[in-house]
Amino acid sequence: RFLQLCADDNLQVLNITSPANYFHVLRRQMLRPFRKPMVIMTPKSLLRHPLAKSDAADFQGTSHFQRLLSDPTVVADDKVRRLVLCSGKVYYDLFEARDKEALQDVSVIRVEQLYPFPGEPLAERIARMPNLREVVWCQEEPKNNGAWFFVESRIEEALNAAGKTGMRPTYAGRDASASPATGLASRHKAQQEALVSAALGLSQN
Repeated sequence: RFLQLCADDNLQVLNITSPANYFHVLRRQMLRPFRKPMVIMTPKSLLRHPLAKSDAADFQGTSHFQRLLSDPTVVADDKVRRLVLCSGKVYYDLFEARDKEALQDVSVIRVEQLYPFPGEPLAERIARMPNLREVVWCQEEPKNNGAWFFVESRIEEALNAAGKTGMRPTYAGRDASASPATGLASRHKAQQEALVSAALGLSQN
């Protein structure tokens, strides 16, 4: 809903996944010489997630807010064949599943700032991946609720700017739904496992 209101740099919409990035975006908001409304989507579950933590060094020195967060598991750029883009806590499911399956050609990047969309740094990142074959946007929200319809064209623009003309992002997530939640924990779990597998290109039994 907030993304539908975005145009002409009128808002900032973010989905933060690390304590350091949360700290730095608040710091940026206070130190900027101008004021723009800032909307932050951060679920309470990340307050207790064991992987949602930052080192002390990430708060100090020259550290700053990062619109894109790189994959902490280093995958050489020339080995990346599938790039998974996501925003929010679904990243941790993707990260754990990818490392569990020991996928050597899949990189996961978090889009921490959805608007203004970081198209230029994303294009620079993509341009360093000569063997890239697929770009996937993964979200856990239903297709008609999350950021997909907003980011699809912007990711395609970044692909074109990176020299990947003709390549388009694909969607991995829940089907469109009138409700934002399944209402049944077992169904939610099954759908979550399915969308993570689809994003990573894993076969499902």
